[in-house]
Amino acid sequence: MSPEPVPDSPGAVPLDPAVPEVDVDELEARLSEGAPLLDVREPDEVEEVRVAGGVRIPLQSVPERLAEVPADGTLYVICAVGGRSRAAAEFLRGHGIDAVNVAGGTNAWVAAGFDVETGPEEAGDAVGAGS
Repeated sequence: MSPEPVPDSPGAVPLDPAVPEVDVDELEARLSEGAPLLDVREPDEVEEVRVAGGVRIPLQSVPERLAEVPADGTLYVICAVGGRSRAAAEFLRGHGIDAVNVAGGTNAWVAAGFDVETGPEEAGDAVGAGS
């Protein structure tokens, strides 16, 4: 028996709800290859420090802004430490999006010494910013 399409997601079939996870080293490698990133932290957190690029949609807004979420290929989801991004990834997987949680989140990214951006984002810097 094949899974039924998810309501409100034409043709989307839910994926296994078990959320796969990567560490920040793996994320850095995937981003260098052009993988998409979704940051589900609040705007003030994003302004403080962020991984460059990606879509920025606060966790509570993800359901209503689902159309803005990249759905092609594997999507990496990040927050501050991994809890909110895990919840978002589980929700997205339920809507047929191959979402992967980033363990340790932005805090681990900063601790690893990877490049970050800080301050207000310029208009158009990130898809979904300010929407």
